[in-house]
Amino acid sequence: MTLAPEEPPHVVPSSAPVSLTYRSPDGLTLAAKEWPVPQSAAKDEKVTVLCLPGLSRNTRDFNEIAAFLQGQGHRVIALDYRGRGDSDWDPEWQNYALPVEEKDIDAAIQEFKLDRFAILGTSRGGLHALAMAHRYPPDRLAAVIFNDIGPHIEMRAIHRIAATLGRNMSYASLDEVASSLRHMLGMQFPVFSADDWLKMAGQVASEKDGKIVLDYDPALGHQFASLDDGAPVPDLWPLYEFLKDRPVMVIRGEKSDLLGEDTVQRMVDSHLNAVLHTVEGQGHAPVLWDSETHERIGEFLSKV
Repeated sequence: MTLAPEEPPHVVPSSAPVSLTYRSPDGLTLAAKEWPVPQSAAKDEKVTVLCLPGLSRNTRDFNEIAAFLQGQGHRVIALDYRGRGDSDWDPEWQNYALPVEEKDIDAAIQEFKLDRFAILGTSRGGLHALAMAHRYPPDRLAAVIFNDIGPHIEMRAIHRIAATLGRNMSYASLDEVASSLRHMLGMQFPVFSADDWLKMAGQVASEKDGKIVLDYDPALGHQFASLDDGAPVPDLWPLYEFLKDRPVMVIRGEKSDLLGEDTVQRMVDSHLNAVLHTVEGQGHAPVLWDSETHERIGEFLSKV
């Protein structure tokens, strides 16, 4: 089964994404990508969408959904965190932390003049959205789409991710990357074809100095070097309370080991304006390639 969709029908002609850079508060050059609002849709005033990727991922994860939303008349901005994608690596690995990254995100919001926006946050990006809910009121942060993340995270998934983060960074070809991803994530994405694994490989890796390397600083793995199952887990539910005054969409991979069904149910039951979309045959985190997910996201944002 190949999940890559046919070109989705666009309401207006779309244009190619634009690569951007901005400065972090401590002087790093950080990368972003923008899918501008087509001129013919500029007067529609649809909400801007800020895409925040997962822990070790980058803006390429949003290529399909961003192009679709651009075609619906949305301006879309996606960010590479420090040490990921095309952004500078930080010489101090301790700065690969949520409190530092949130200052980078705030700098991007100011640099790119995001007056009113919705967040599409995959995994770590959704954690950032939770933290931002009390910093940005509803007239700024208008809505949040959580892609396979919530206020409670299953620790077994964290251990699975930690076991591979920062290791086996270099490969001879994208086919080798695809094979490695299939070995690590096959249980999470049982419906993926060979083409799907190769497509994912192209999102997480690129050619540098004649080698294919994963697009993040391997020092990112130091954050998980001392995981302690006995340490208290932060209670993030109070942060979710800050979102009760704006719409929320929860996307969950049917096979996800990180976002539990009980957590999703609580997110929906405790929020009068929350909707759920389950992506069949996928785990953590749904890749946002399929047309059904595109349509559901588009429908949600059309009401924001």
